[in-house]
Amino acid sequence: MNGQSRHLSVHIDRPVRQVYAFASDPANLPRWAPGLGSSVARRDGNWFVETPDGPVRVTFAPHNEYGVLDHEVVTPSGETVYVPLRAIADGDGCEVVFTLRRSPGMTDAEFERDVALVNGDLALLKEILEGAEPEA
Repeated sequence: MNGQSRHLSVHIDRPVRQVYAFASDPANLPRWAPGLGSSVARRDGNWFVETPDGPVRVTFAPHNEYGVLDHEVVTPSGETVYVPLRAIADGDGCEVVFTLRRSPGMTDAEFERDVALVNGDLALLKEILEGAEPEA
C-alpha cells in the first residue's frame, strides 16, 4: 500500500526552544541522525550530508516559532524526499513527532526497517539532549 504514513514520536525532557535550536541546525544531523550520513558540510549556501551513495542536499524550513523542522532531502539520484518533523511544547518538555511516509513500491519489510531507523534516531536525539547540557 502506498501513501501510508506513520507518526513516530519521543518525549524529551528539555524546553521546546532548546530542542528546536539543536534539531534545526543541519550541522547537528550526523550526531542524532547518523543513518542519514556521517558528516555534513555547507557549500554554496546549501547543506550536504555525506552518504555511501554520495552527497545529499538537506534544506530545512526557515526558522519559525512553531517548531516546524520539516526538511527536504535531495538524493544523489535527484529524488526529493519531504520529511515532516515537529517539536511541540509539552509542559516543561517537548514532544518530537516525525511523520514517516511510505515510498511507492516500498515493501512492508522496508517500511518497518525505516520505522526502526527513525525510532533509533529519535531515541538518540533524546539521549543527546537529556544528557550533558546540549549545544544550541
